[in-house]
Amino acid sequence: MQGRQQRGLARRGAPFGTAVVRGRSMLPTLREGDVLLVRYGAPVRAGDLVVARFVDGTVAVKRAVEPRRTRSGSPGWWLLSDNPGEGVDSRHRGAVAEDDVLAVVRLRVWPTPRVGRRLRDH
Repeated sequence: MQGRQQRGLARRGAPFGTAVVRGRSMLPTLREGDVLLVRYGAPVRAGDLVVARFVDGTVAVKRAVEPRRTRSGSPGWWLLSDNPGEGVDSRHRGAVAEDDVLAVVRLRVWPTPRVGRRLRDH
């Protein structure tokens, strides 16, 4: 995922942005090169795909599984890959603070539009 572009859009206050999927961690739901429309500051629900920043600075698309407390005790989310054999997620880095969940994926715009339940089901 191209995180630098994501942080720049969020700082400018744009309500929507795009993200490009890198890697295989979200297969079969998302593939390398998929372009996503994301909504910054949207409320997160369990099952949503989100763009989040892990403690090491990595920005990635993951599935929000459940609300949890972070190691510091602040509210956060447990984020997982749809393809558990690939990528890094909360199993490796712990819960992600709510403030570090940057955006919620609204739809895949390329190569073929896909929205709603098809992104929530895996």
